Amino acid sequence: MSNKAELHLDGNVFDLPVVEGTENERALDISTLRRDAGVVTLDYGYRNTGSCKSAVTYLDGEKGVLRYRGYPVDELAEKSRFVEVAYLLVHGSLPTAEEQDRFSELLNRHSLLHEDMRHFFGHYPEHAHPMAILSAMVVSLSTFYPELNTDRAEEIDITTTRLLSKMRTIAAFSYKKSIGQAVVYPRHDLRYCENLLNMMFTSSVSPYDLKPEIVKALNVLLILHADHEQNCSTSAVRLVGSAKVNLYAAVSAGICALWGPLHGGANQEVIEMLERIHAGGGDVAECIERAKRKDDPFRLYGFGHRVYKSYDPRARIIKETYRDVLAATQVNDPLLDIALELEERALADDYFVARNLYPNVDFYSGLTYRAMGIPTNMFTVMFALGRLPGWIAQWKEAMEDPDFSIQRPRQIYVGPTERHYVPLAARV
Repeated sequence: MSNKAELHLDGNVFDLPVVEGTENERALDISTLRRDAGVVTLDYGYRNTGSCKSAVTYLDGEKGVLRYRGYPVDELAEKSRFVEVAYLLVHGSLPTAEEQDRFSELLNRHSLLHEDMRHFFGHYPEHAHPMAILSAMVVSLSTFYPELNTDRAEEIDITTTRLLSKMRTIAAFSYKKSIGQAVVYPRHDLRYCENLLNMMFTSSVSPYDLKPEIVKALNVLLILHADHEQNCSTSAVRLVGSAKVNLYAAVSAGICALWGPLHGGANQEVIEMLERIHAGGGDVAECIERAKRKDDPFRLYGFGHRVYKSYDPRARIIKETYRDVLAATQVNDPLLDIALELEERALADDYFVARNLYPNVDFYSGLTYRAMGIPTNMFTVMFALGRLPGWIAQWKEAMEDPDFSIQRPRQIYVGPTERHYVPLAARV
């Protein structure tokens, strides 16, 4: 393979080095293009632009492959726990028994919020969205805790576990605030996912039954959301972090990006779509036809993906997890039959197959959270908790990259050419 490409422009030839990754991905290095050729590239949505080199996550959308630090995501979802995967993403390797114990001990130690922070919750409006609270509270952590010194491994562990643990507590407190209940503090005898469920659902009059199937499902969901290459929210964390802000501010920006319905909010859109179909009589065939009409406002959420051109590997795992949760909870969800029929009809329809519109991670994740008793306005918060170790890993990697620089894209200006100020009296 050639190690360079040539750009022919205005009678000149410019060499563009070819960069190759460990999975044979190839990219043209255009870092000197403007300096040498006087031009920039234009790539709306960055569909063809690599923003960095990364060793965190490998994704092949054509083949439906997703690996964290080389490990297939289906293996991790089946055999691992979320805390172990968080360690893997941040540190680059699975922990030894000693490292795992140390990491878990730090998670337990840093699970409590400063009592002054707890009082913040009382000043949010009664029905404030949990994502708004989560973002504001995470950036507020920077006022209570020192910034990370990336040169010290111990401080990396402390800051990582502090954010992982406290953001879980913030999420649970946000939920309690939204339903008007007293907060429940974390317990030292419960693991990460057990603690989250207990803080959300237990109360002084009704203790929560920690079913192992639900705990396992939550671990799986968080693992499957833990990282996904340079998506919108991860890119936001890297971009904001490139200004050398603290980790809390960068993650808060990621939370805000994830909130959008085109990103982390998509699983909520799926549930609302299924509920509308159910309320309208459940005519799935008509919905499929409406989704194909360009002038119809109906949208089929949960199908297709910006990167995957085959079945999202995470969707297969969550579909089975959803069935396990239904069996454990004995929930009879009328939306399940609608979802299964939608998937069956879409996969058999040439319109969707030709456009690579397969079910994505959002299609079954919302249904699974719903079966677990997690309300719709908390779906994106759960997504953020899962994505947090990926954000931390990507932020840390960027800070340690020798080619690090502040991110500052170029543009192609299409506004007016030079013009001069005209006094108000002379304007017509």
